[in-house]
Parts: sequence; C-alpha cells; structure tokens
Amino acid sequence: MGVLDNKVAVVTGVGSGIGKAISLAFAKEGASLGVGDIDVNLLSKTTEEIKKNTESVNSLKTDVSSEEEVKKLIDETVNKYGKLDIIVNNVSVAIGGYPITDMSNEEWQKIIAINFSSVFYGCKHSIPFLKKNNGGSIINIASVQAHTPLPGWAAYAGIKGGVISMTKNLASEFGPFNIRANTISPGTIATEMVNQVVEEDGTGTLLDDFILMHPLGRIGKPSEIAATAVYLASDGGAFASGADFRVDGGLVITPRTRPGVGSHSKKND
Repeated sequence: MGVLDNKVAVVTGVGSGIGKAISLAFAKEGASLGVGDIDVNLLSKTTEEIKKNTESVNSLKTDVSSEEEVKKLIDETVNKYGKLDIIVNNVSVAIGGYPITDMSNEEWQKIIAINFSSVFYGCKHSIPFLKKNNGGSIINIASVQAHTPLPGWAAYAGIKGGVISMTKNLASEFGPFNIRANTISPGTIATEMVNQVVEEDGTGTLLDDFILMHPLGRIGKPSEIAATAVYLASDGGAFASGADFRVDGGLVITPRTRPGVGSHSKKND
C-alpha cells in the first residue's frame, strides 16, 4: 500500500532530474500517472522505469511552452483514468549567469514561456478537473533564487518569484474547493540542468562554490525534492496550502553572494 494509492497525477518534465525523480516516487507510492517531456527518448526511458512499479502510466511528448500540448496531456490523463488528483508543474530552463543587460529578448521570452507560462497552463487546465474531483493538490516547482540574490540570475529569480506568488493566490482562490496549492523551492540539486550551468560557467570552480553555499556541505539530490512532492500530494499534506517549501540544505539562511559566482558577462564568454 502506498500513500498515493488510487490517486491520479500529471507530472511534466519527467525526462530527467527532479521531474523524473517525482514521477518515479509517485509510481512507487501507487499513483496512476500522466507524464510528459519534450524529449521523446528521455520520456520513453522514464516511462519504462515507471513501469517497473506500475503499468498505470500514460506518456505524451509535451512542449510545456504550448498551451495546447499541456492541455492535451491533462485531458488524455483524465480520459484514461477518469479523474485528476495531482498536478506537478516542473519544467524549467536555466538561462542566466550574466547581467540582464546582456540578455536578449529571445532569451527572456524563452524563460517566460518555459518557466512561467507552462505553470499557468498546467494550473488553468487542471483546476476544472480538480474541482470536479472535490479537491486535489497543485505542486509548482520554484527555486531558492526567488528568496536570495545571485548575481547574473535576476530574470530567472524574478520568474520563480512569480511562480510562488501565483501559487499563493491560487491557494487562496481555490481553497474553498478543497484544492491545495504549494511550491517547492529547491536549492542546488544534482540535475542535468545544474551540470549544464556548471559547464557553461567555464571557471572550473562553480560546483565547489555551490557546495560552499549550503551549510550541509553538499548539493541536493532529486530524490529529496521528490520526497517533499510525495508529502504534498498525499493525504498527509492535506492541511498544507499556500506555502513555499524550501528544500535547500540551509542555503537561504547563509550569505550567498560570493565573488565571481554567476556574475560573469555574457559578452566576454
């Protein structure tokens, strides 16, 4: 028996990292799943891993910057399993590490589309089904960037702050329908996205700098974010709503701005 038995969840961005860890954790806890990712090869691999725990999985190539594709993922999941209990809006792209004065409008629009509009689409099209189900759980993945500054990441941080604010408003507006809405703000997590940021930084010291920022002396694991998502999705988290859960190894309570971290100029790359 799992804590998510008889629950139906949609999770985006399951091809790798946090989204993959959440989908696997949900499967182990008994949930039926609708999963999406833009990379069909990674999506297929995650789906096969999910099937080691449950056959109740529907996977669909999903570009979360497309409202139509997000809606299709949700609709197909409900059509297959008859209801929706949980939505996890997870996908993010890391664009930053340089001043916003060096950021192109194309890059800015891409961050908005993938990191913010996708959350809007997921909430917009899941809430009607959650209402029909007499409640459910919305889990949006934010970031500690919204809580503490890091040079070069103002655009990313601003959007993640927007995700937190929108989620709190959703919790207030739809609480009367027994719909809970929360965010998870991870610290630095060992994901492919973080690996990409480290590689693009080019200093050779960024990973060590990230580790030093965390009082626990390490970066986090995707499974540690997934454990928080399981709690928020389960009946154990039934009275948690409108909150931001920081899973950051103590990063936010520690002075974060270190010389050279994330503050190089894009024009000099």
